[in-house]
Amino acid sequence: MHLLRKTFAAAAAAMALTACGPQPEAPAPEAPPASETPSNAAQDAARAVADAARRTPVQLDALFAKAAGEFNVPVNLLKAISYAETRWEFVQGAEEFEGRPAAFGLLALRGKHITEGAALAGVSEAAVRTEALANLRAGAALLSKYAAEAGIDRADLGAWAPVAVRLTDIADADVQAHYIHNDVYAVLRSGEGAFTPDGKVAVSLEPASVEAKFALPRMQALAAGPDYAASIWHPSPNYNARPTGTDVSMIIIHTCEGNYAGCWGWLVNPDAGVSAHYVVNEGGTEISQLVRESSRAWHVGASYDCSLNGSVMCGSNGVSVNHFSVGIEHGGFASQSSFPAGQIDASAKLSCDITQGQGIVRDSYHIVAHGRLQPATRTDPGPNWPWSSYISKIKSYCGDGGTPTGAIVVDSNNANNNAANARFSTVGTWTDGYSTGYYGSGYYYAATEAVSAPAVFEFYLPAAATKTIDAWWVAGTNRAPAAPFIVTTSSGNVTVNVNQQANGSKWNTLGTWSFPAGWNKVQLSRWTTAGYVVMADAIQVR
Repeated sequence: MHLLRKTFAAAAAAMALTACGPQPEAPAPEAPPASETPSNAAQDAARAVADAARRTPVQLDALFAKAAGEFNVPVNLLKAISYAETRWEFVQGAEEFEGRPAAFGLLALRGKHITEGAALAGVSEAAVRTEALANLRAGAALLSKYAAEAGIDRADLGAWAPVAVRLTDIADADVQAHYIHNDVYAVLRSGEGAFTPDGKVAVSLEPASVEAKFALPRMQALAAGPDYAASIWHPSPNYNARPTGTDVSMIIIHTCEGNYAGCWGWLVNPDAGVSAHYVVNEGGTEISQLVRESSRAWHVGASYDCSLNGSVMCGSNGVSVNHFSVGIEHGGFASQSSFPAGQIDASAKLSCDITQGQGIVRDSYHIVAHGRLQPATRTDPGPNWPWSSYISKIKSYCGDGGTPTGAIVVDSNNANNNAANARFSTVGTWTDGYSTGYYGSGYYYAATEAVSAPAVFEFYLPAAATKTIDAWWVAGTNRAPAAPFIVTTSSGNVTVNVNQQANGSKWNTLGTWSFPAGWNKVQLSRWTTAGYVVMADAIQVR
């Protein structure tokens, strides 16, 4: 069987595990026979496929073919560039580094490429930023222009390498080599594919035996990073000394708003005036260290304000965040719908190492989103960064807990959930909330009234079992003093009333009960004392 067909076959099997189950009020399905119970590996595969499918919600092959055919560009080259840049997701980029324009679309076009590509394709710049076909046509038109200028043999896929790199803003020859060989032509050789959420093929890229006609990266760039042995040392000149006596007490999580190679390439450019300590690539297979942890990288353009971070470390108010933090950039975009499991895992291992070496507290107030600390101008890493599993993985790698082995966490953001065993939904009107102290990526709240209209946390058990249920909420004076959690057990419904004005931002045990095999649910009802709100954040099943 062909390599790509094998990939699709495995993904299709995993996709079956992510199919939508019954609505919250429907009867739970019977448990599958033991031989059909999804293994942990199968569940991981199912989540990976579901995450990828969120990134490619429509079939795109025909659009790639149309744009490539119109401008006489190899369709596989166009697909490979799009995969290297955005993993075939239509992104709405944001500025991460001053002086580097935001990227847009399937090809992550930015700045002058949008202007020139739009003119060549006969479309508006707005269309290039917002419409998939216009974005692909603009990129293909530019590639065709560059190919004509270079006089290449268009039938020779390897000869397109110097043309492809011109679609980026990478200026350094060695970084260009990394991008061409490790990103664009690597995926041309390996092949890739993606499904839509309903299981149709979104994009198929068959593997090809092709070598880029482009200089190889310099081997001396492969020295290990001075602080993290699993990283590659790409030193940046953009740093200075930390103030004397300053302890490192925080990790800041960023997204590059672009591809990995273009990201670290920008950050090592002396003219860029920005940097970070580390950059993690999209698949988690490579990490670059750019600045020593003992030095001050230039990654946050704001002074610290503890009111943005749960009133933690208020003694640092008014101090540059760069003074006391380590910055980790991640290949990708704040707008993307999910993050690859490999990238999250590699980043968690790196964060564990940093916290151990610097004595940083491992919680969501000391491992913080860039957008939380600089909200006026930054949103990264975006609403779909899986904070709950990320912090838990860091703790687990550091040996100080995290989610207990075998436990299931159901977050209020399904992007953080393993679709094979956890899902969340609401009935009626619920509102997104982001007050500090939440679990995962936020929470939902709703006004109390004489109607159930619940938030529904569901979890799957492959066999009947006795489990303890914990709940997490953000406390506040307007919270319900008797918020009703309705737990459906093997013996029927049990209601547990909790005071959400207290004990916030931690796990609170609701009780221990027996549950049947299959999908089970815990509902947070709104039917309690009027004049308050109830908080649906997360539950833990252990």
